[in-house]
Amino acid sequence: MNSAPLASTSLIPESFTRVESKLDGITVYAPPPRVEQIPQAQNFKCPNCGATTAFDPRAGSVTCTNCGSHYAIHAQRVGQNANQFEFTLDVVNSTPRGWGSTRRDLHCENCGATTSVAPTELATTCPFCGSNRVAARTAVPEAFQPRYIIPFKIERAECAARARAWLQRGWFYPRDLVNVAYSAQFTGIYLSFWTFHAVVNTQWRAQVGYERRENYFDVHDMKFKTRTVIDWRWEQGTIAVPFENQLDTATSHIPAPLLERLEPFDLDALVTYNPAYLAGWRAQTYEISLNDAWDAARARMREHARTQAFNQIDSKHVRNFSVNAAFDDEAWRLLLLPVFLTTYRYRDKIYQLVINGQTGKVAGDKPIAWLQVWLLVAALVVPGILVAGVGLIFARNGALFLAGGILVVLGALIAVAILQRVMKASAA
Repeated sequence: MNSAPLASTSLIPESFTRVESKLDGITVYAPPPRVEQIPQAQNFKCPNCGATTAFDPRAGSVTCTNCGSHYAIHAQRVGQNANQFEFTLDVVNSTPRGWGSTRRDLHCENCGATTSVAPTELATTCPFCGSNRVAARTAVPEAFQPRYIIPFKIERAECAARARAWLQRGWFYPRDLVNVAYSAQFTGIYLSFWTFHAVVNTQWRAQVGYERRENYFDVHDMKFKTRTVIDWRWEQGTIAVPFENQLDTATSHIPAPLLERLEPFDLDALVTYNPAYLAGWRAQTYEISLNDAWDAARARMREHARTQAFNQIDSKHVRNFSVNAAFDDEAWRLLLLPVFLTTYRYRDKIYQLVINGQTGKVAGDKPIAWLQVWLLVAALVVPGILVAGVGLIFARNGALFLAGGILVVLGALIAVAILQRVMKASAA
């Protein structure tokens, strides 16, 4: 039996091929599968002596660890004007993959993190959790290649001093905590970040109430009085809220709030990606996909735009507020940003500490010395209680009792403020 063709071949682009369809009776044509265009992998060996080379933050170039020769890196400084990319299939399919150099992956069997290292590195610990249960495997160039990078500016040798200064800060932490900085092993690692650009065009509509005073006659009191009434009316408006360089972490092995405390990174220092910057350093590709990161960013943008729209209303009386947000000029970038990372153990608990590899800013987790916190709280409250007790029981002195009560109240207020500060620090 003859059957009519399902599609006219004249309407199918020449480059399209027939692919499997999941629906019976439907023929599907699509672009041919993407063929990986992987640039020739680079091995960073010294041309002078053949030894291993590494990127030197102080010199801003690749340096031979054996003979000290320096080799310039050819990269263009683009800053915040770095190209952004559209959310289109063509752009995604044409994005280069892999690191552009020969590297290995270290997979941690404890926390699941995967870290890219130089093929000659004999790494035995995971920088994210400190575990030595790591397995080496060949790096598979499936993930997008970063387009831009901020090179390390801080040297690894500076990390211990910066960590000591940070660990000593704050009276409600254990006094011996600073000792961990002397044995901490800092790992320099380039972490992946997404940046997003968009303009959120927001239309809002709400019932807005305006106060006015009116006179009325109170029958019960038999006199005129004034009262406040609210006149409600529907209003609407529009607002365009631009978002530029919205930075989103792409790792799931460091809490996002912890990395946010390292900001800001100076994006004016962005340069085009060159694999030479990774020589001698670790890196991690993105663990949070472009789609997932963009969904989270859109939600935050939408909420911020909603707040901006609400702030347009010149009244404190609002009800039935609704918004309709449309996104325009959506674009993205994939960056590598420099971070020093270490983990330390204090009383059988693991803590993370990170340092901004560009600015030297330190952030991390610290245990709270709760015993000395509660001793301070007691020192603030107990004297007032004792004074009040003496005035009430022994001297039966009302003035002494009142003074004790005032001391208790003042001590309690100070203690509450201290506890709030400590709780905020412990939750940070």
